[in-house]
Amino acid sequence: MHNLSRRIAIALQHEERRCQYLTQEATLMLTVQEEITTMTETDGSPQSPFRQILPKCKLARDLKEAYDSLCTTGVVRLHINKWLEVSFCLPHKIHRIGGTYIPPEALERSLKAIRPYHALLLLDDEKVLLSQLPLDCSPAMVRLIKTCSAVKNLQQLAQDADLALLQIFQIAAHLVYWGKAIIIFPLCENNVYMLSPHANICLYSKLAEQFSQQFSGHDLPSMLAKFSLPVSLAEFRNPLETPAQEAQLIQMVVWMLQHRLLIQLHTYVCLLVPPCEDEPGLRDEEPPLAARVGGRSLSTPSALSFGSPTSSDDMTLTSPSMDNSSAELLPGGDSPLSKRMTETLLASLSEHERQVILNIPAAQNPEDLRMFARLLHYFRGHHHLEEIMYNENMRRSQLKTLFDKFRSVLVVTNHEDPIISIFQSPME
Repeated sequence: MHNLSRRIAIALQHEERRCQYLTQEATLMLTVQEEITTMTETDGSPQSPFRQILPKCKLARDLKEAYDSLCTTGVVRLHINKWLEVSFCLPHKIHRIGGTYIPPEALERSLKAIRPYHALLLLDDEKVLLSQLPLDCSPAMVRLIKTCSAVKNLQQLAQDADLALLQIFQIAAHLVYWGKAIIIFPLCENNVYMLSPHANICLYSKLAEQFSQQFSGHDLPSMLAKFSLPVSLAEFRNPLETPAQEAQLIQMVVWMLQHRLLIQLHTYVCLLVPPCEDEPGLRDEEPPLAARVGGRSLSTPSALSFGSPTSSDDMTLTSPSMDNSSAELLPGGDSPLSKRMTETLLASLSEHERQVILNIPAAQNPEDLRMFARLLHYFRGHHHLEEIMYNENMRRSQLKTLFDKFRSVLVVTNHEDPIISIFQSPME
């Protein structure tokens, strides 16, 4: 409320200096109030001056509209004196999980955690969204909206729109803040989706009617039933369908994501070494793996270029030169330097954990052991597969092969990405 009041005050101050708008409106309000007071003293029946002020005073109507909008939608759009635009929104009233509002702090944390491998999904049609923009909006925002696609990550979007990546982040955060877009992972055939627990699955809901109107010959309940269990887009589509049918299928998935009917599951890996027979429990003085393995910065790389996000082995970087990547951290071959560096990376483990890992058959291959040691700091259950691929310049097949070789000490789980999970819940 303080920020909205300050914006309205700035606009009123400008109009007061330009044409004494505030003085005129205030005089009008006081005149009506004096008339009502006089009538009350004459008739003896009390009357409210507010009902008489509203039809005669534009400023009073604007203030009432601002209050009503805050209470209902949380979005305020005013034109003070039919000229200066004042915009304001309460993001926690726009973004919600079921009937529960999302705290602004949670939304802010998610926006700060946006990475170049994320994508921007517009919630409105391009033409509708462009028509809602103010006349003096940034040309960069118009360019981003026209270029935006659910299959493009933010890095590719910056390249196609010819904008700096930082500017793409700022515009994307602005659109998400105003409830015009959400953050997703770019659509590709390896993405795994399932039905949201908050989805409206009624047969005759408004969403089902909208779906049938937009995609004739298809009904929403039958489509949602296909996502009762986690399914990848590769399994969802029919290889015998025509390109036109496949494109329509992708549009259906986009529509269901826009209406928060689906959630995406990501693969997380956690190191779990079987306990020693002599010491069945974790020693009290031994900290957990998350505390022993760390110290690596996982901030956004400064200069990255992506490959195609729609390929079967997607999210491959074409340039390994990045701030976060440790792809060239270890020298190749079976040199003494390579062995020492591998031992250094494994030094964060306990003696028992090192012995169990070194006894795995795959650990006898220096390349596999070196890769495992390099990725060890990701095996805490906090970094999903796509993030590891992005940071380490690796293919999905490489990681899955490594996980399989060391499966005796690695636990693989699938769940939502907490960064974007708040955007995948339905709005009321």
